[in-house]
Amino acid sequence: MAERMPVGELDPRYSSDGVTATPWTTARRRLQTAQSYWLATVRPSARPHVTTIAAVWLDWALHFTTGRRERKAKNLARNSNCIITAGCHAFRGLDVVVEGKAIPVTGAATLRQLARAYRRKYVRHFRFEVRRGALYHQGSRILAYRLGAKKALGFGKGRKFSQTRWRL
Repeated sequence: MAERMPVGELDPRYSSDGVTATPWTTARRRLQTAQSYWLATVRPSARPHVTTIAAVWLDWALHFTTGRRERKAKNLARNSNCIITAGCHAFRGLDVVVEGKAIPVTGAATLRQLARAYRRKYVRHFRFEVRRGALYHQGSRILAYRLGAKKALGFGKGRKFSQTRWRL
């Protein structure tokens, strides 16, 4: 299954003269290689909740995990809308913001793939195992999600600035 390659649309209101839209391949690379991400969810009171997460790119989408009792898990159980950001943490480079819905990941085969992807990317930090069709970390059952992305924004920063939108 080939990934559909979205075309970036440059927003000239927030872009320097003479810049072009950032290619999706550049934004995807940022999403694949970032070590930390920020996840924004919505609390039951409608207030935002933001926390740092680890994530992996698998089957053309970002995936992330959380403990069942964590605030983000409770928020996603009520409202699956969320945003994940990956950035360069400096005033140069590319920040990427992806909007969508958190879709629960199930099935032993997919969870095993996810566990392998985390192990490859984060080496020692996330040693997931799959037991009885569920994902476990240090003996606790973990929830896994795939970000069903609808839209992404790329913010190029440095000597010139750009804002690119991709419809996914």
